[in-house]
Amino acid sequence: MVHTPVRSLPLVDLGYSTALLTDHYELTMLQAALRSGTAGRRAVFEVFARRLPAGRRYGVVAGVGRLLEMIEQFRFGERELEFLTSRGVVDESTAQWLAGYRFSGDIHGYPEGECYFPGSPILTVEAPFGEAVLLETLVLSVLNHDSAIASAASRMVNAAGGRPLIEMGSRRTHEAAGVAAARAAYVAGFATTSNLEAGRRYGIPTAGTSAHAFTLLHDSERHAFQSQLESLGEGTTLLVDTYDVERAVRTAVELAGPRLGAVRIDSGDLAVAAGRVRALLDSLGARDTRIVVTGDLDEHGIAALAAAPADAYGVGTALVTGSGAPTAALVYKMVARADSPDPDAPLRPVAKRSVGKPTRGGRKTAVRRLDAHGVACAEVVSTGELPAGPRDRLLPVPLVRGGEVVGREPLEAARERHAAALRELPATALQLSDGEPAIPTEFIDEIVFP
Repeated sequence: MVHTPVRSLPLVDLGYSTALLTDHYELTMLQAALRSGTAGRRAVFEVFARRLPAGRRYGVVAGVGRLLEMIEQFRFGERELEFLTSRGVVDESTAQWLAGYRFSGDIHGYPEGECYFPGSPILTVEAPFGEAVLLETLVLSVLNHDSAIASAASRMVNAAGGRPLIEMGSRRTHEAAGVAAARAAYVAGFATTSNLEAGRRYGIPTAGTSAHAFTLLHDSERHAFQSQLESLGEGTTLLVDTYDVERAVRTAVELAGPRLGAVRIDSGDLAVAAGRVRALLDSLGARDTRIVVTGDLDEHGIAALAAAPADAYGVGTALVTGSGAPTAALVYKMVARADSPDPDAPLRPVAKRSVGKPTRGGRKTAVRRLDAHGVACAEVVSTGELPAGPRDRLLPVPLVRGGEVVGREPLEAARERHAAALRELPATALQLSDGEPAIPTEFIDEIVFP
């Protein structure tokens, strides 16, 4: 494999406004609220999941860093305003308000890489209603996608048992989603990505060698291998299943010698093929040559290969589609508001009582409660003050204060945080079989509505 090193990068300039990455109804609500005089009322919105995807035992927060970048670039310029007014989405007075839009509120949330459970207050947005409501679609689109990918990736990393994973799903999703998916997978523990834009933008290590087309291009498999070795050196990875695997392995070792970096198997019974290839490589003296397996793998397929002599896995389709759960099902709901535009007006809790979709009112905070052995035993969520006990870990952190981003951090920090968060979960959290959330969510000081 060809690798590029991780390096820290500054804030990404997206080069465009993110203000229209939203739904029409956000603007109609804003316009009506401006007309009624309620747009300036302070409001608190909360992002949470009512439940985890079926059978999942934990979720992973991802996309926070991307979201902060996009909030900073949430501006209505001339092109955006011309579109909105020419289509009749907003009137002139609303357009004038949007021209000066700058998010001025506060955002707290679970830092990237943290685990979450049903009801966890993953993100809390506090600002005048007009400012906060416009962020709903952007917040949910980023967090729902990235958290779904990271949650699937985390299960795959755990199933791999320490063997490295390569993200290679760009060809199975939208081009922009491929970049975001590579980032989310890296947060969850993937070692590399095939996506070069993810490498450029986020400093993620990239890897890649050749596909079957490269072999088919040449007059023989031997010619193809020789060309790749001359270009990339003996440490490269040769794809050996275009024709006959055994013959390809023999040719690869003959040409590269015992220091051949790796061979890749992409089809057939991967466990059986890996065993046969390992035995053949060893018999040819290529004991250090690694075996990379790819081909429609998901976490269950990876777990089934635990006893096989595979050294690394490449995952594509299952990863970028959330391995059956392409959204984290997060929602963005108002949980408190003031009764007037006065910035000092007290907040009062509000909640939905919709059948099947109720919400809990009040601004919340949360701690991860640990037992005497340092193992998580509960997610404790409260609408009141919640001082952390000696074994409690406070979860939300400041992300935006007074409109200024304060929660920016290197991607490596999120990656390390996720590894640490997993270590404190009970062992049942890592099981791939269907089950309930690994720890219960306990709500205290809950406000009761008449």
